[in-house]
Amino acid sequence: MKLRSDEALKMLKEMEKDGKEAGWIYHSICVGNSAGKISEELDLDVDKAKALGYIHDIGKGVGDFSSHVMNGYKYIKELGYDDEYANICLTHSYLNNDVICTAGGVPSNIPFRTEFIKNHEYTIYEKIINLCDLMCTKVNMTLEARLIDIMIRRGVHSNTVYHIKEAQKLKQEIDEMLGHNVYDLFPDILSN
Repeated sequence: MKLRSDEALKMLKEMEKDGKEAGWIYHSICVGNSAGKISEELDLDVDKAKALGYIHDIGKGVGDFSSHVMNGYKYIKELGYDDEYANICLTHSYLNNDVICTAGGVPSNIPFRTEFIKNHEYTIYEKIINLCDLMCTKVNMTLEARLIDIMIRRGVHSNTVYHIKEAQKLKQEIDEMLGHNVYDLFPDILSN
């Protein structure tokens, strides 16, 4: 079953009404809207990109924040949506098909997640969501500013330099697809 962006946004708004901590909700809205802009420029399905962006962190609304990747995956599966919608909950935190390539430290081993990330071929939508996740708080910011924000909140870990290098490679890949700097799509980004 497909998930439309208006339905995904409604899920977030319902969680906000239920008193869920709103920071991740605003972040998810920013990710979805930003993914929509990039997808439009690349002539991709804008509604799909927005829906994927809106739900990428949905696991934070249905369980423990630290387990949000698996919680979101299970939640979206239980609702009956197509695999690509559940998959974004897993893939959004890990660059380069590597469970170690994540912000905030090396995660504990969850065999299903580790094998999935290692063996899953990332779609263009997943790459866009990965990048937008690293460019958004409530507003868009440069990749570098967001990575500093993450390090301030989560600390520096053994995998931090690796994650930063891979994040820069991902931005370069999207820039090359666009034929220009992704920041050009977000004129207010440098003021943030």
